[in-house]
Amino acid sequence: MKIAFVGKGGSGKTTLSSLFIRHLAASQVPVVAVDADINQHLGPALGLGEDEAAALPALGAHLPQIKEYLRGANPRIASAETMIKTTPPGPGSRLLRLTGDEDNPVYAACAHPVALDAGTVRLMVTGPFNESDLGVACYHSKVGAVELCLNHLVDGRDEYLVVDMTAGSDSFASGMFTRFDLTFLVAEPTRKGVAVYRQYRDYARDYGVELAVIGNKVQGADDLAFLRAEVGDDLLVTVGHSDWVRAMEKGRPPRFEQLEDVNRRALRAMHERADAAYERRDWQRYTQQMALFHRKNAESWGNSKTGADLAAQIDPGFVLDESLLGTVPTAAREESLSARPA
Repeated sequence: MKIAFVGKGGSGKTTLSSLFIRHLAASQVPVVAVDADINQHLGPALGLGEDEAAALPALGAHLPQIKEYLRGANPRIASAETMIKTTPPGPGSRLLRLTGDEDNPVYAACAHPVALDAGTVRLMVTGPFNESDLGVACYHSKVGAVELCLNHLVDGRDEYLVVDMTAGSDSFASGMFTRFDLTFLVAEPTRKGVAVYRQYRDYARDYGVELAVIGNKVQGADDLAFLRAEVGDDLLVTVGHSDWVRAMEKGRPPRFEQLEDVNRRALRAMHERADAAYERRDWQRYTQQMALFHRKNAESWGNSKTGADLAAQIDPGFVLDESLLGTVPTAAREESLSARPA
């Protein structure tokens, strides 16, 4: 399952994503967490010290190695240098899994185990926007590594990838917003909070993006009524003040089992909604959307940058789906994929 957390800056999306990750770990669900926000706060929210979080290996710094690994023996990709963030997989590509694939070079280089009191998760980060980027790069060049990995990920039920996305409408600067089974939008009971919801809803509508709203910082009946009036049936649960969260933000979280019952119920409801989204998964549409955004990026900048016709990387007969999961060793899987008809 691939889950995104979005919302305006300061809405509490990183806090809510970290709580959901802790809940999944406590439920003995395998979790890979990704911090794809320009403000890299997910590590500390999961209990890492500031220095430890800052030292995490960045996906963006390993992009050449990631491209080379994912390219595999795909005959449509002449070199790793011609791969861009939207390059889709095809016969011969190496695919990522969430379980049973922990030793692949992508995870070995970039996935950091984080021990929680309720279990262990693997954390990957895009890396911060630093001084060397000022004036010469945009943050989405770093997020591109996450999008490329998502395009090559085959995941199944009862295993989770949870991505803390960049704030606000910046999430729409790439096709990554279509890469998830369910998107949790964290909204405060304010005009700005629901404005981000409307914008996200309207942008995502044409792409079949499934959206559920988590009302945060809800302090009473008036806040709840406001969200219900503005968000309607998309409102899934609400979260109010939490002494547990306040202690976590001070770096002194109690054991997760001590989280307030009302908030534990909210997390269970989110888990149930995410599991239900699995039944509506459409791999055909998912693969078609990959091709759509790859063509857009190829035409707007990719072809000129690489000097190649990147649309030719799309194999029209290839569908990424769970039939590729299996237990086949990587080398054999690549041979099998290469033998599939184009």
